[in-house]
Amino acid sequence: MNDSLTTMADDAAGVWAAGLGTAGLFALLIVIVWQIASTWRARMLATREEEYKRLTVKYAELLEDNTEILRRYTDELGETRKSVAAMERMLREVE
Repeated sequence: MNDSLTTMADDAAGVWAAGLGTAGLFALLIVIVWQIASTWRARMLATREEEYKRLTVKYAELLEDNTEILRRYTDELGETRKSVAAMERMLREVE
């Protein structure tokens, strides 16, 4: 009775089919994991790029603010120099 039973390991075609099926399954899993990782990486890069754009806009606004402050300080310094020069002239005239 044992002579009529054939196991899958004895059948060469069955061994090849099982090997190819297993290899195909692993290849499919590798492709799925690879695609998930690629999608995650693309999303992270897009998020990072959006953050860089937001920071660029913020720093451009800060630069404009700093430029305006510098202009005001320069004007005030010019006025102060004029006042000091006028005071020096007055002191020379008094002496």
